[in-house]
Amino acid sequence: MSDPIDADDDAAPQRQGIQSVELAMQVVRALEEGRGPRTLSQLAQACGMSTSKVHRYLVSLIRSGLVSQSQRTGLYDFGPAARRVGIEALRRVDEVALATEYLPSLRDRTTHSVNLAVWGDNGPVLVHWEYGEHALPMNIRIGSTLPLLDSSVGQVFLAYLPEAMTRSAIVDAASAGESAVAAMAHAERIRATVRERRASVTSGSVMAGLAAVAAPVFAEGSLPLAVSVALPARLADDEAVAAIERELHVTTAEITAALGATTDGHIPVTRRG
Repeated sequence: MSDPIDADDDAAPQRQGIQSVELAMQVVRALEEGRGPRTLSQLAQACGMSTSKVHRYLVSLIRSGLVSQSQRTGLYDFGPAARRVGIEALRRVDEVALATEYLPSLRDRTTHSVNLAVWGDNGPVLVHWEYGEHALPMNIRIGSTLPLLDSSVGQVFLAYLPEAMTRSAIVDAASAGESAVAAMAHAERIRATVRERRASVTSGSVMAGLAAVAAPVFAEGSLPLAVSVALPARLADDEAVAAIERELHVTTAEITAALGATTDGHIPVTRRG
């Protein structure tokens, strides 16, 4: 037996929604647009609501896990349920699902940890991780945003994304006292180096004792993904890095081809038999 309410809604020009849900989503959007934890008053101002009204919605959002509140600072931020939803949404992107199928083989051939990143609102975001044989001096969290200028995947996105997409992140990443002009010049030097090599190699820049090699994955007209191999810095001598880079280029070229794109011929790819 059909629900009479649903039948009425289907007949209406526009389905009736639930206003309280839409208002709650205003609070969620205000949190997202803040690019970081926010106070109650900041959220209220962004939503155009009273603090008491926003607080009621925050109570329910916290109970659902979509929002959390720091016991130390009292600031509000996304909760674990929001992170899980965001990660799952990214995982369902076709490029991510396809690329992850190639990562276990790369891990096995190099013996090192392999990760996959996409470009998020504020920089490269880790969406997949394959652990290798060697312990790393850091705890990796899926959903983490990595530094644009210091991480290998960040440098790959910096090199190949349009400058308009990375300019604000470059300025945000500038060191204390560094001007926007100096930050852009520093970014341009990184961009040139990565494009010439078609890869980024970093060591100790994100965390002491950690090295990484990253390379881009292309789709028609875009750079959707970056793949990185992470290893202890003590193992990252020139010979090891060169071997990792070769395997990484094979894998990223295979993923690029599977996405229907081609490399520009700068990468010597020897396909495995």
